[in-house]
Amino acid sequence: MSQYAGMTQTETGAGVLCDLRSDTVTRPDDAMRQAMAAAEVGDDVYGEDPQVNQLEATLAERLGKEAGLFLPTGTQSNLTALLSHCGRGEEIITGRDYHVFKYEAAGASVLGGSALYPLEVQPGGGLDPAAIAAAVKPDDSHMPISRLLSLENTHNGQAISLEDMRAMTDAGRAAGLSLHLDGARFFNAITELGCSAPHLAVLFDTVSICLSKGLGAPAGSVLVGPSDLIARARRWRKMLGGGMRQSGVLAAAGLMALEQNVDRLAEDHARAATLADALRALGAGEVTQATNMVFFTPAEGQNAALQAHLAKAGVVIGAGDSGPIRLVLHKDVTDEGLNGAIAAFQTFFS
Repeated sequence: MSQYAGMTQTETGAGVLCDLRSDTVTRPDDAMRQAMAAAEVGDDVYGEDPQVNQLEATLAERLGKEAGLFLPTGTQSNLTALLSHCGRGEEIITGRDYHVFKYEAAGASVLGGSALYPLEVQPGGGLDPAAIAAAVKPDDSHMPISRLLSLENTHNGQAISLEDMRAMTDAGRAAGLSLHLDGARFFNAITELGCSAPHLAVLFDTVSICLSKGLGAPAGSVLVGPSDLIARARRWRKMLGGGMRQSGVLAAAGLMALEQNVDRLAEDHARAATLADALRALGAGEVTQATNMVFFTPAEGQNAALQAHLAKAGVVIGAGDSGPIRLVLHKDVTDEGLNGAIAAFQTFFS
């Protein structure tokens, strides 16, 4: 089932106290709006927007890469990376449940002529290094050319350890593959792992960082990597319609997000653990939790009724018809909102 099923907000019986559908629903606070309003801007397609240039350089330096590229969305950032690594008839090895394969409309195949070859994702969120090695094709004209390994961290909230990431990337390197990381929640991963940004980023040629999830910016992602590949990516960005003009108003929000909202991600993780413990105490279904995400599976047929009950209390979730419900903690969920959500779950299952 798609994790986006049932995500449209249903009518609530009260003002929204707590929106747990995703960390994409975060909104810029007053200080971020002021920074956006005061942004010094220029034409970014000409390379003249100082805020964009600063954001790209800041993230590249923070991750230990040569260059960065600001893009409107995470999907376009991943797509631009895949197109920059691979040509037509070449192959991308990735995970069957990873975002680039499952939720990005096969853009690399549709627009770039590259094949996506999915492997089963292991329980911890990674891929089996032996399966990676086995997936690489021989030099045979009947087969695509294996070119890129695209991984993900976090995956469904799981922060994959550096040891496991290194085992996967070593398998890719040994087979001659280039390496890309969908790091949409990169900073959640390193917060959980307790490592620095370069410790994870060094394993990959390119990394895509999303600014509009837990970091709280209204839009934007940054792709970082070697200068020559980022130059190709800049050309692809233009072809894909991602060349914006005075985009410094968005980059200013991204800079503030990096300055103010990285260190506080641990608060989201702690609130997710609190919610998971409260749900387990109800004994109403299976509960798992990792970083800022909780997955709760109530009894069959309860999803819609639970969603409606919570909505009346001002708590918004994406439920779908059945299966696990993803609950995501983020900077706009206060202790008051979390307590209200827990109380609403308790009244439904009491």
